[in-house]
This record gives sequence, structure tokens and C-alpha cells, in this order.
Amino acid sequence: MRDVTLRSIFEHRITQKYVKRAGMSHAIAVAYHAFNLSKEYRVNPDLATKAAFLHDIGHYTWYRDGKWDYELYKKNDIHAIKGAERAHKLLIRLGEHPEKAKKIALAILLHTDSYLPKGELDLEPLQKIVARADEMDEEPGGNHHYRTIDDEKARSRISKLDQKIDEELHQYNEIANH
Repeated sequence: MRDVTLRSIFEHRITQKYVKRAGMSHAIAVAYHAFNLSKEYRVNPDLATKAAFLHDIGHYTWYRDGKWDYELYKKNDIHAIKGAERAHKLLIRLGEHPEKAKKIALAILLHTDSYLPKGELDLEPLQKIVARADEMDEEPGGNHHYRTIDDEKARSRISKLDQKIDEELHQYNEIANH
């Protein structure tokens, strides 16, 4: 049994504000990629999809002279830091178990190394999934953030993914208990 569904996260005003700004279509696509990768990595699909769906909740738009400036964004980006904090607060507010909320927040924090000094990170499987799922949906120049999806289609895709997660969790828990 899950504490919080993707649908309840999707419907929250904080998600609607910040995930829409970062690209709802991208967030949903990354969540689907994470769901599929969770099987390969043997990671809880609920945690993987939530972290993937919320991975860009900390995005801030960087403009220069009234136009989106991708280079300025890349130079000054700390969206993973802001996103980890924002997602954690949202998940706790919605009733997520604190231990799960922390794991999800850490996966969001480490889904990109764009803000870190150069070096190699030793990521846990959940963190690898979110980073890899994000990379699978990237487009040059950040264009993946500008794909659109209407609210009803987004809601439908999220609800279908919730169903898949529930089905997969049953199998995941059976394997984990043996």
C-alpha cells in the first residue's frame, strides 16, 4: 500500500505550478522511463516514479533580455538542490513516509551533476534510475522542457502509471519478502 499516489502529487497546486513550469510532458515521460528501469535495477517502482516525476520541480527559468537563455541557465543552475527540498516538503505534506520522502529527495538532488564540482559520484540504484530516465528524455538545448501536454491527457497518463505501479509493487514486494 502506498502512502501517496502519483495522481495526488500531480493534483497538488505546488506540482501544478512548478512541474508545469519545468515541463509536465517531460516529467511524465521520465516517470515512465523510471518505472521501466526500476525492474532492471530491482528498485521500488513507487520511489523511482515519484523521484522521476518530481526531478525538475526546482527549475528556475533564466532569461536575458526577455528571452530564455539556456547557457545562462546551465551556468547558474541549482535546480536539483531546490527541487530536492521542494519535493521533500511536498511529499511530507501529502503524507509520504519520511524515510521514503528522504530517498526520493536524495534521488532528485543527485539526478544531475551540473551544479557539482567535477568528480565521480557513487550513486545508489534509485539515484541512477532518475539520472538515466532524465537523460533518456533529454533534447538538445533543453527543448524537452517545452513539450506540452493538456491536463486531461496528463491526468490519464499519471493514473495509468499509478495502476502499473500498484501491479508491479505486488510483484516487487513478493520478491523482496523471499
